[in-house]
Amino acid sequence: MTMVKAHVFAHELVAGRYRLLEVFARETNRLWWFAEDVAAEQPRLVARTALPDSCGDDAARRVTARVVRTSETMRLLCPGQVAAVVDAVVEAGALWTVTEWIDGTPLAELLDREGAFDAVRAARIGLQLLDVLQAAHDAGITHGELSPGQVFVRDGGPVVVTGFGLAGATLVPRLTAPSYASPEQARDERVGPAADLWALGALLYTAVEGRPPFRDRGRPDATLEAVDRLPLRAPLRTGPLTQVVQGLLRKSSRERLSRPVVREALVRTLDEDPDADREPAPVPRLRGAYRRVRAAGRERSGRASAAGTALAVVTVAAAVLAATHHLPGTTAARPPDHATASAGPGGRGTGAAPTPSASPTPTAPTAPALPAGYHRYSAPEGFSVALPDGWRRLVTSRVTGAYRITFGHGGAGPTLAVTHSEHVGPDPVAIWRDDVEPELARLPGYQRVGTVRATTYQGHRAADLEWLARTGSARVHTLGRGLLPGGGDGLSLRFTTPAAAWDDAANRLALKTILQTFRAPED
Repeated sequence: MTMVKAHVFAHELVAGRYRLLEVFARETNRLWWFAEDVAAEQPRLVARTALPDSCGDDAARRVTARVVRTSETMRLLCPGQVAAVVDAVVEAGALWTVTEWIDGTPLAELLDREGAFDAVRAARIGLQLLDVLQAAHDAGITHGELSPGQVFVRDGGPVVVTGFGLAGATLVPRLTAPSYASPEQARDERVGPAADLWALGALLYTAVEGRPPFRDRGRPDATLEAVDRLPLRAPLRTGPLTQVVQGLLRKSSRERLSRPVVREALVRTLDEDPDADREPAPVPRLRGAYRRVRAAGRERSGRASAAGTALAVVTVAAAVLAATHHLPGTTAARPPDHATASAGPGGRGTGAAPTPSASPTPTAPTAPALPAGYHRYSAPEGFSVALPDGWRRLVTSRVTGAYRITFGHGGAGPTLAVTHSEHVGPDPVAIWRDDVEPELARLPGYQRVGTVRATTYQGHRAADLEWLARTGSARVHTLGRGLLPGGGDGLSLRFTTPAAAWDDAANRLALKTILQTFRAPED
């Protein structure tokens, strides 16, 4: 088992051997990736779980040991129904859980793609989950975080469950799927097998109703409060599963149905349906996907692009946004803009550092005419900006109260990252200097260009920070502009290019146009 605590940059491998290729599932405080074990040349699934800031080396060691130990116990108890954890690593304030490849489709994705199931199909999945939970409970193990993101539906085999041993390891709230948490978990009480039975009831409800019993309210604390206090929305499509679903979703853990009663109800649902043996075969999204994403990952890494690995860095952005309330762009691990910002020192091709005055800082009270080859992009998030033709959204990362969107053409050219967060400080210069730069200084070859410069940007208080950094043998140059649009919110724009191309006419025009045309959401 590997156990490390260090910073992870976009161009690096997790634990020195796992290449992140594509995010395929998201939950509160957790992201799932297609990945490749470059040492073993094997496909893997990697989950990144955000850890509390107080998680020191001893706590990290206990977490990783528990995950591996619990997974191995469950794998032996339920061969073929529990994913084997092959490694657990702590890096950059997060737990990275590496599991064997599962040739199946996450239940959450299957429901999104196909819609609600009929009662028979839901009962069949419920029985398979009940088998796993019974084996766990008999061994004194509680899953604690069962949700559609932890269940993989396979073609021609029982479901596979992941996530054993992870309960309680995450940031507050200590759950990755609040909509499936039990009331006792919502109250942060000690949990046991009854919490897993509640989650089973919530899964059955979601499978047949097409929505969870308690909707996601945007903030985990609000969702958990609803789970604890609001009555269950009466199910409309559960049919023969109505009583078992309602019995599992009783607020009091002592009043929930027992496993034998649940099993009897699920078996009866199958026995009473003449077509129960005809199970629709899902089309697993993961089947064959490894070949495609691995090839894509190698193409990206082979380019060693200054734009960074667009898909392999959204998890880092989530870590950044979840861990800080500073002005956006405050930690060493970042999405593609920071991946490119992680690329290293060095200025232009001559090695001379560009002067701060070279960065244009225009403002415009009205929208200027766009240069040829540019188009205005209006984001669903409310901001707008003119971008070069061919640029697109490369990565979108969200956590509560914050988002980051990175634009570019997907190659080794320049990128723009727009980040929004809440509850930032009142002085943009101080935020860059005191909060952001100490983290940036951890970048390989970090070198500030000039000073932090106060400015006014479209009527808002703002500040610029310009720097060079390195990723491998590549060097990049970044201008970051942070502004305070009001209401305690912060916005930042980060424009990054290969260092040698910083003064290219096309890049200078792109930066000038972006700064002239960007409009904050309230504008």
